[in-house]
Amino acid sequence: MPRYSYERLPVQDHAFLLFETPELHMHVASTQIFELGPLETSQGGVDYAQIKRFIGSVLHRIPRYRQKLRWIPIENAPVWVDDEHFDLDYHVRHTSLPRPGSDTQLKQLSARVEAQPLDRARPLWEIWVVEGLSGGRFALISKIHHCMIDGSSGVEIGQILQSATPDRTIRRAPAYLPRPAPTDAELLRDALTRRLSAPLRALGGLRAFRRETENLWSELGVRARALRDTFAAQTAPSSDTPINARVGPHRLVDWWSTSLSDMKALRRALGCTVNDVVLTVVTGAFREFLIRRRVRPDEIDFRVQAPVSVRREEERGRLGNRISAWLIRLPLEEADPLRQLERIHETTRELKDSHQALGVEMMTQVLELMPTALLSLGAQAISGSMNSIVTNVPGPQFPLYLLGAEMLAMYPLVPLFPHVGLGIALISYNGQVCWGFNADRALVPDLAAFVAGTEASFRRVADAAGVKLGSAPEVS
Repeated sequence: MPRYSYERLPVQDHAFLLFETPELHMHVASTQIFELGPLETSQGGVDYAQIKRFIGSVLHRIPRYRQKLRWIPIENAPVWVDDEHFDLDYHVRHTSLPRPGSDTQLKQLSARVEAQPLDRARPLWEIWVVEGLSGGRFALISKIHHCMIDGSSGVEIGQILQSATPDRTIRRAPAYLPRPAPTDAELLRDALTRRLSAPLRALGGLRAFRRETENLWSELGVRARALRDTFAAQTAPSSDTPINARVGPHRLVDWWSTSLSDMKALRRALGCTVNDVVLTVVTGAFREFLIRRRVRPDEIDFRVQAPVSVRREEERGRLGNRISAWLIRLPLEEADPLRQLERIHETTRELKDSHQALGVEMMTQVLELMPTALLSLGAQAISGSMNSIVTNVPGPQFPLYLLGAEMLAMYPLVPLFPHVGLGIALISYNGQVCWGFNADRALVPDLAAFVAGTEASFRRVADAAGVKLGSAPEVS
């Protein structure tokens, strides 16, 4: 047994490091709003010391939160090693809005935090505790690098950092004993051994595939067609639009909430999935938004990337990325919401039949065999040509608490990608669907208008479906 310990990053996690530039940061963020409740101090602030103590007490359940990156010499591939100088004070931070702080000011603060990079010399996460919010509330702004989590694993982390009961107990955590890290020479030697054993690992994977496949030739045919269709979809260019140009360093953040019961009522009335409803709402919002920008929707090929989880049940609780993706053409040329939905439902059905998510997953597996120097080009090819990203993650349908303070809402933010100036992330939580919008300030200075257009599109879909919306949460 070696005296040292480390974990190599899978290719999908590594790709999110390669996408990063000085102006384009690949962290997943969220703003969570809580009632002050038992965490209110005598001065009307929030008990930051207690929150920091609690976070420190659960970090042994998230080992990655006390690990940092190291790089294998020559190969330049990243690995995780324990941070022997881990400092909780660096990662959990305290700030305040000018009282009484508004939701608009919280959005502005979230945008400034989102626009700053994470320090690669430290574990790749931060939590900002924000007091001063009006209405007896406070907020947490969290940032976690995408190389550590996807949507599903992020939800699991959230349920470790909060609890399903208002219990205020802070349990004593085991002492942190960082494992020894390898030397550069040891990393290089292990990398060479891994390269030499690659053919044997590939052969072992092929044998396992044959054992686990009931109809080998049928499965090979499915995979060949999936690769063919996926490659064709990923390589065809999407149209240029005003939101698709070089992304700068500054961000705008906004959010909105809808009732989950309204979403489900629309799904039942329209005979489709919740995701089809989301994509129809987004189609209407982008159509009206681009018309205002003097773009003719019937003349462009507008596509969004929709991540798809491929995480198996036995992989629950593991960090890292287990996602594939669909590239979905939005029918912006259609003005009728019902016709938009019909076209989207047809597209998603075809994507399921063509196994595009399987094709992307297979292409990702091929990247594992590529040298690091070519990995960035391969990862960009797999991500495809897209105009925006829309990700929808199911969250817990019960209230979560932080030391007895109930979480009222959580608004996720997906990172922007090269030449993609607007991203939309959704998560369902405790009877509501929380929409988070992340935009480049220069490309989408009118983000608030897009969010208002999203709400208007939602109501148009409901009217077309004959569904009377209930008392959905108000836009703040």
